[in-house]
Amino acid sequence: MDFDVLVIGGGPGGYVAAIRAAQLGAKTALVEKEELGGTCLNRGCIPTKALLAASEKVAEIKQAEKFGISVSGLKVDFERMIERKNAVVNRLRGGVNFLLQKNKVKVFKGTAGFLDGRTVQISRGGENEKATAAKIIIATGSVPRRLNIPGNAEGVLDSDDVLNLRELPESLVIIGGGVIGVEFGSIFSNLGTKVTIVEIMDRILPQVDRELAGLLLNQLKKKGITVLTGSKVEEVRKAGSRNVVLVSRGGSAGAEVVADKVLVAPGRVPFVEGLNLEAAGVAWSREGIAVSEDLTTSIDHIYAIGDVTGGVQLAHLASAQGIRAAEHAAGRKSYISMKYVPSCIYTDPEVASAGFTEEELQQKGIAYKAARFPLQASGKALAMGYEEGLVKILYDPEFGEVLGVHMVAPRATDIIAEAVLAMRAELTVAEIATTIHAHPTLSEALLEAAHVAHGTPIHSA
Repeated sequence: MDFDVLVIGGGPGGYVAAIRAAQLGAKTALVEKEELGGTCLNRGCIPTKALLAASEKVAEIKQAEKFGISVSGLKVDFERMIERKNAVVNRLRGGVNFLLQKNKVKVFKGTAGFLDGRTVQISRGGENEKATAAKIIIATGSVPRRLNIPGNAEGVLDSDDVLNLRELPESLVIIGGGVIGVEFGSIFSNLGTKVTIVEIMDRILPQVDRELAGLLLNQLKKKGITVLTGSKVEEVRKAGSRNVVLVSRGGSAGAEVVADKVLVAPGRVPFVEGLNLEAAGVAWSREGIAVSEDLTTSIDHIYAIGDVTGGVQLAHLASAQGIRAAEHAAGRKSYISMKYVPSCIYTDPEVASAGFTEEELQQKGIAYKAARFPLQASGKALAMGYEEGLVKILYDPEFGEVLGVHMVAPRATDIIAEAVLAMRAELTVAEIATTIHAHPTLSEALLEAAHVAHGTPIHSA
């Protein structure tokens, strides 16, 4: 069976690449071993946001008194939350299937392994068939990183397992203070679980602007979350119906933390198992498949996109790369910019950033200035009940070009799009400051930070 383009993996990178290739007139096939939508739709972005939405409503109800609302009899039905999460996932999964059918993409259910540079074998249930293609796009994503932790605990979960719990744990230890760890920590803490986060580095979110990571740490602690940085889990063992986590800190003797469940969340690693990349001549390492700017691998008609390339693991980046790879495969020039990629963390409040951090600018020796606007001066934020947070713009001191934007704020993951557009268009802080923003809105915080940078502060001292 011959195709113009064959995509391996049906996640946010793969199915988007397949749809775009088909739109450009290519006879297209997609191979997916599990459910369409990949990790993002089935075990990541969407299910966690469905649970987060539920947990935020619980948190809002708990704070209703300060808004003049008396509430009694609050009850969390965790099993129904899981059922709603599954319903949202199923609906969106059906949507992906519809779009692939509408664009006449042939979908194969099974695993794909290269036989040579243009042929893959698709296997399912002991049956095999071959498919050939002029261009092949690898989009197999990533899987949870495994840690070899001594012990005999039965309640140790990864980020996939935790989404299928049927009962809300009273206590939870999360190993890893990265994006996955702090998001799950925020969700379960809102629902009433006693959460402890253990991070081996000296701070949570080591890839995030240090100032913002510190602000979020304070917010997590105010929620009652215990955060142990510079700490290492030495052992997890069973103790009756619970787990005992042995934690060492700064080389000192271990302390014990008792919890119902333990979530291992040290991040994810590229997934290449079974692809038989050697048969195709595709170069790869444990860090992922190396690609060019056009997302071609060491074999120029084979592409790789998304998490499997070992770069930044973001669904929206994988989708953008999928479009770019499909367009390149069709011989078209892609105008999608990969320079500014928004990073979003869905805690409460949210964290969002794009461009350089202060640490990166300092390491590169790039001159910059920083302008800050605190959320306590935002009318909309105060009306919503948020008194802490920050929007920070990093900019070139000579021309005012925006180099980076970082924020801890409600709906920060929505506001960051304006910052990305501004950087893509090479706007200056003066141009943002002289752009009228609606009032009262949270996006005004970006405007006010630009006013500070432009030397025209209005609502900040």
